[in-house]
Amino acid sequence: MSTPAHFAFKKNYRATPCLQQFYSGGPYAVSSDGAFLACACGEEVKIVSAADASVKATLAGDPDAAVTAVALSPDDRLLFTASHSRLIRVYDVASQQCIRSWKGHDGPVMEMAVHSSGGLLATAGADKKVLVWDVDGGFCTHFFRGHGGVVTTVMFHTDPEKLLLFSGGDDGSVRVWNLQTKKCVSVLENHFSAVTSLSLSKDGQLLLSSGRDKIVNIWDAVNYSCKMTVPINEVVETVCMIEPGSNLSSFLGLNEKKKAVYFLTVGELGVVRIWSSQGSSCIFQQKVSDVNEKEDSSSGIGFLSAVILPEDQGLLCITSDQQLLFYRAFKSDKSKFDLELYKRLIGNSDEILDMKFVGSDEKYLAVATNLEQVRVYDVPKMSCVFVLSGHTEIVVCLDTCVTNSGRTLVVTGSKDNTVKLWDFEKRSCVGTGKGHVGAIGAVAFAKKSKNFFVSGSSDRTIKVWNFEEGESVVDPVHALKARAAVAAHDKDINSLAVSPNDSLVCSGSEDRTACVWKLPDLTPVLSLKGHKRGVWSVEFSPVEQAVLTSSGDRTVKIWSLLDGACLKTFEGHTASVLRASFLTHGTQFVSCGGDGLVKLWTIKTNECVATYDQHEGKVWALAVGNKTEMLATGGTDSLVNLWHDCTAEDKEEAFRKEEEETIRGQELENAVSDLDYAKALRLAFELRRPHCLLDLFSQLSRRGVNENPIEKALGNLGKEELRVLLEYIREWNTKPKLCHVAHFVLSRLFQIFPPNTIMEIKGVSELLEGLIPYSKRHFSRVDRLLRSTFLLDYTLTRMLVLDPDSDSLSTIEEPVLPLSLSKNSESKQNDAQIEEKKSGKKRKSGKAKKSFEKKAKMFQLEA
Repeated sequence: MSTPAHFAFKKNYRATPCLQQFYSGGPYAVSSDGAFLACACGEEVKIVSAADASVKATLAGDPDAAVTAVALSPDDRLLFTASHSRLIRVYDVASQQCIRSWKGHDGPVMEMAVHSSGGLLATAGADKKVLVWDVDGGFCTHFFRGHGGVVTTVMFHTDPEKLLLFSGGDDGSVRVWNLQTKKCVSVLENHFSAVTSLSLSKDGQLLLSSGRDKIVNIWDAVNYSCKMTVPINEVVETVCMIEPGSNLSSFLGLNEKKKAVYFLTVGELGVVRIWSSQGSSCIFQQKVSDVNEKEDSSSGIGFLSAVILPEDQGLLCITSDQQLLFYRAFKSDKSKFDLELYKRLIGNSDEILDMKFVGSDEKYLAVATNLEQVRVYDVPKMSCVFVLSGHTEIVVCLDTCVTNSGRTLVVTGSKDNTVKLWDFEKRSCVGTGKGHVGAIGAVAFAKKSKNFFVSGSSDRTIKVWNFEEGESVVDPVHALKARAAVAAHDKDINSLAVSPNDSLVCSGSEDRTACVWKLPDLTPVLSLKGHKRGVWSVEFSPVEQAVLTSSGDRTVKIWSLLDGACLKTFEGHTASVLRASFLTHGTQFVSCGGDGLVKLWTIKTNECVATYDQHEGKVWALAVGNKTEMLATGGTDSLVNLWHDCTAEDKEEAFRKEEEETIRGQELENAVSDLDYAKALRLAFELRRPHCLLDLFSQLSRRGVNENPIEKALGNLGKEELRVLLEYIREWNTKPKLCHVAHFVLSRLFQIFPPNTIMEIKGVSELLEGLIPYSKRHFSRVDRLLRSTFLLDYTLTRMLVLDPDSDSLSTIEEPVLPLSLSKNSESKQNDAQIEEKKSGKKRKSGKAKKSFEKKAKMFQLEA
């Protein structure tokens, strides 16, 4: 397979997590400006941007203890969380650190509320208690008991001067607590089931309470009497007061002169409804639910919560399947009030089964998860634009294409044994194909004519479906016609691919084979046998007569379409290879598998260019952009990663770094030649050149230069840089020839920095443990050498080779002899000296004397 010269190989991709799980249901909190949300995600709390659902921070909680309550301070500076461990934590949002924590309830905390001053925190527990805490001190200021069951909701009075606290429980009562007297002021009883939410007007005159008894009570918050009961006819999860002068009020055209109370409710029906207290009438109701696609609510998916966003940003509704729906008010052509869904964030995508880029510009991504729907995301914003609903079972596979007339189509296959064809622009189903008797496992559009698609099923058959490119069918039950069908394999069909010229189709199956069929009659052409496990993915080469297959035997193979021979086998994955697709005009391919790895391969050299580990589970889905060759991967970890080719960027960055390093290297040489040791040391350290540093320190130690250059160079080092320098010193200290330089630098280091600073260096204990043994060995060696020099001095002095110093001679003790022996020795010594004087002139010449003196001087120099 030849490589065109003008196609540059891809060497690196950079991953960007664009869609990840950030909300598992339950508690959440919205910032005061609506810019971010704090969402409970299992044991963690994630700070999420409301613009694009990107996770800004993750706050770890207690292990095996799900978060039960979340609240933000009025200034968004502090975040309060509680979990099943009964531990209440206070986080600093800016530093993402837990600044204090405490326990107080005997059961999980169900709800929390923060006073408008930010100094008090109220917690409602499953232990029937309501506690109020001092935020700064972390101690309990109020202890309220009175509810007959779990306390489900709690709320402070909107007026900070009125120290009142409202709480509702599953006993159907609403209690009002006075924080000054620490007593229950009133008990409001008019519900027959659990109270789900409370809402207080800004002026503090009216209180709304909703419950699972399908009613909303309007209370006088001054006299604590029930003014009205409004039947809602659905289980109400949240009630919100619509204040006069608000954005919703202006769009509704509410008459402020009337003394009517307006509020909105959300619940099990999955629609937003707005009510008026006059006549207990519903003045607005959404016509179509954005949650329940069916007319009834039997699916069990509805709204669990709602909050009116600040600064006229609209309304946020939370669904039971972890969707965050953002609505804004507008007036239709008939000047009628309506709500527009302008953003949909998916908190939990569940397991991702398949995905494809949509459209010629590839700005959209269609994703199939463990749902009966296909969600279409806007790639730059990663918000769910719309949902394709129509299947009755989980959608397993999908494919997209842009027809020759510019029409964008999507085909989906489901476990309901049907395939559906969708018009992307109209967001509607234009045809349904029935005929399979098993779950659809694979679908694929034609590449050239784009007027048919093929489907493979667990019933082991392949079908070819026709559709007219120009037809405009709006009936979703319009039956698609099957042009041909064949019993293709002995087991389930996992993958299908159509050749670039629409003449062949290849199928991969669990029976460990890949078969090639001729279109349009599906006559057999080749059977590719060689894999030891089921074939998960097949794809035709865009430039060669070859097929790429990936299998559960952890290999990827390339097959010839001429004779069915296996041309190449690629090994490297440690688990099943689930997807593989060509890149760079057929000269490279990318693969992903059950080991969570994504690998980039070059076909000509059989080389794995790069391996990426950005997933925590199996990677089921792989999408490749036709124009940009941008990648998208997804799997069991509910994470979608977007991969951008950064080969050119990396090359440019490497060139820039090399150029910068060359310039700085020249500056280093100039500094050395100018004897600017401070600058030279700093540059050598910044360039990470330990040999150059060693040479500079050696020069400084030999020349005896003052310590100013060393102080200037080392004084501004950070802790991480000090750690690197200690690593260099440890390496130099292992060699006897360099140990004197290492200890020279180490002594200067200890003189410049105090012990506290050195002890704060990461891993300093290990570095010092590596220095001590070698230093002991070096000092022992130096001590032995020093003692040896003393013996040499004594020996040479006694041999009269060296002129003894008076000081050294005075320290040498003469041996004490008896008086008789000393006299005899003196007389003998005198006689010997006389004889030497007589015979010395005869035995020694002047030349010998000079050579003896020369040797003595050499001994002195060596010593």
